[in-house]
Amino acid sequence: MRVLVTSIPGAGHVLPLVPLVEAMLAAGDEVVAALHPSVAAPIASTGCRVVATGHDEGAWFERLRARTRGGPGDGIRPERINHYFFPRVFAEIGADDMIDDVLAAARELDPDVVVFETYALAGPLVAELTGALGVQHCVGPVMDPGILELGDDAVSPLWRRHGRSTPGFAGVYAGATVTICPPTLEAFEVPSGRHLQVRPAPLPTRPHEATSRPLLYVTLGTFFAGNLEVFEEILDAVADLPVDVVVTLGRDADPSALRAPGNTVVEQFVPQGELLPRCAAVIHHGGGGTTFGALAHGLPQVVLAQGADNYVNAAMLASAGAGIGLDEGSRTARDVRAAVSELLEDPAYAAAARGLAQQIAAMPSPGDVASSLRELAASTSAR
Repeated sequence: MRVLVTSIPGAGHVLPLVPLVEAMLAAGDEVVAALHPSVAAPIASTGCRVVATGHDEGAWFERLRARTRGGPGDGIRPERINHYFFPRVFAEIGADDMIDDVLAAARELDPDVVVFETYALAGPLVAELTGALGVQHCVGPVMDPGILELGDDAVSPLWRRHGRSTPGFAGVYAGATVTICPPTLEAFEVPSGRHLQVRPAPLPTRPHEATSRPLLYVTLGTFFAGNLEVFEEILDAVADLPVDVVVTLGRDADPSALRAPGNTVVEQFVPQGELLPRCAAVIHHGGGGTTFGALAHGLPQVVLAQGADNYVNAAMLASAGAGIGLDEGSRTARDVRAAVSELLEDPAYAAAARGLAQQIAAMPSPGDVASSLRELAASTSAR
């Protein structure tokens, strides 16, 4: 099977694709990834061939900024952030920026399958133009259909420019959809096309290890890791609690730059698979990798959302009873301390997180999904 994979230039959008790429390569499939060089490293490290596409997200936001008097998105309520940015940045600007390079890569490869994450809206059009099976790979919960309808309006001129009309929802459901959330976390259903599930994070490799005091893991992921003020607010909040804390800042950060209390160890990087089995809870920004990684270990979470999908993940955890989300108006040291204390003292949060861990463990592996897509592509081409 020949597979073209594409994503917008965001690490949180590329990383969820890596396990499926690895599984396809291990099975002997030919896989090419069309990505901006700034985010290509995780997929390139699998041995997958990478071709460069378009510009980075900074250039996309500058294009939007050039036509707004205020800062793009300023003043928007968190629950409306995707409604604003998805059609403007990712559908109208991003798809236009990526389409020529992604289509050129597809013309060279002649793929059987085009895998794209939800925000990479050049992907559905390229699948349509090449006759390949389009496969949406979610990077979080299934998107609100109202947001996708706004995206459909925004990409329609690009589709018409190529002699096609969108099939609705910006084309993302025209083929197959791979979802990554345990079913009970989904607020919306996949409306059409084939629906597959894939496990969103590796399973624990060892059982949970009891520690003398609860261990908290604090991270802001890759994109927001430079925000030391947020880290310091969190650490001030838990400094006097009977807990130990591990903070990771990122491989390029200087741990000595962070003012840390005596109960805290600051590291550049610690593999989650080694750290999470010892943790009682996780405090983070709401990125998908951390959210699902912690859930796979059955850990409750406090989320201080920093951007777009962070708010979605925070609301998702709160609705499932597996976490607490703190909005921008509730992030004082007192608020964070109260949230952490509640998470550790009320066993219902950990019980909900363990239930979700069981659901994740029962989901198909990336290898299973790769096999299903191979069969689906074969049946599609036969027709």
